[in-house]
Amino acid sequence: MNILILGSGGREHALAWAVKQNPKCDRLIVAPGNAGIAMIAECASFDILDGARVVEFCEENAIDFVIVGPEAPLAAGVADALRAAGILTFGPSAKAAQIEASKAFTKELCDACGAPTAAYARFTEAEPARAYIRAQGAPIVVKADGLAAGKGVIVAMSEDEALAAIDDMFGGEFGAAGAEVVIEEFMDGEEASFFLLTDGTHVLPIGTAQDHKRVFDGDKGPNTGGMGAYSPAPVLTDALAQQALEQIVRPCVAELARRGTPYQGVIYAGLMIKDGHARLVEYNARFGDPECQVLMMRLGAQALDLMLACAEERLDRAQATWADDHALTVVMAANGYPGSYAKGSVIGGLDALPETSSQMVFHAGTAAKDGAIVANGGRVLNVTARGETLAEARDRAYAMVDAIDWPEGFCRRDIGWRAL
Repeated sequence: MNILILGSGGREHALAWAVKQNPKCDRLIVAPGNAGIAMIAECASFDILDGARVVEFCEENAIDFVIVGPEAPLAAGVADALRAAGILTFGPSAKAAQIEASKAFTKELCDACGAPTAAYARFTEAEPARAYIRAQGAPIVVKADGLAAGKGVIVAMSEDEALAAIDDMFGGEFGAAGAEVVIEEFMDGEEASFFLLTDGTHVLPIGTAQDHKRVFDGDKGPNTGGMGAYSPAPVLTDALAQQALEQIVRPCVAELARRGTPYQGVIYAGLMIKDGHARLVEYNARFGDPECQVLMMRLGAQALDLMLACAEERLDRAQATWADDHALTVVMAANGYPGSYAKGSVIGGLDALPETSSQMVFHAGTAAKDGAIVANGGRVLNVTARGETLAEARDRAYAMVDAIDWPEGFCRRDIGWRAL
């Protein structure tokens, strides 16, 4: 079959890598892709937020199946346009994708079905939000309601920090995403990610992972889009995963269906775990990045079969088969990230690195220029490895990191520290 993946990051490189291994894949196109993706698939350049243009491209290229990678096309209704045109699609409708596109929507969804989450209040004006923060005190969490590329969440450890976040959000730092703000109770504990597929009726868990959001070792510095991840996450035990499935995810999926907006695609549930109980931090309507990289490394070719079963509404007959192994990915970012950073620096040493089922460098923000690979974003490479133990996966990944010649980049050296 002919398959189109929408997106350009490390997540999409990992999805392409897994899909390409499946014999069902005859032709693979990624739009817009990146320099690493171009080594294994065709890349196409068009506006992936324009549903009509995506449909037109699919019809021109006889595309049989579309996998929507990032959240922005989902929120823009691209999956709706594709389904309306009769094109098999992996990814939720715009209405269902509000579980990520609107923090307030998710909070109301949890209220409606009794899913455990943090107490909250929502605001469209700054002064009532400030008054609420002063009344509640710190620590407290301030979130831009809309999509902010993973950066619209401020975990404020002081009242002043929370008030500054309100000023930033209503001051336009996150654009339209900050027009409404959700302020939440601070939940302490250990955070982990639970990934599930749903076809609107059935729900299939496909793995756990743990991300490292802070930019520096020891979880110091500002939040980022993610500096590394590993799978599985030991803190998310089988019992806790079952609890999250029955108390959080299934009720939310059922409530979405009851509202006439059934959810089809991947659900990424960010959970806070404390004292043997899980509460929902947030939902994402797509695979996490960089969590997708470790999931795809462990799932391999079966990832396509699972996504097809999801899109064809036969998930009750599908099953994820896991090897008893571990995967870990280290994000290499441009100096200065998550603040300002330079583009265009040359990355050396990539040609000599292994590309196997247990070791891969997934490209995120890269481009090809004059025969070289250059940095073209903040998070640039995802150096990923599998091992029989997490320590083995970590050692393999960091050995690859050390073989990359890129003085203008940096990484955390402690990915996996909680589990290790």
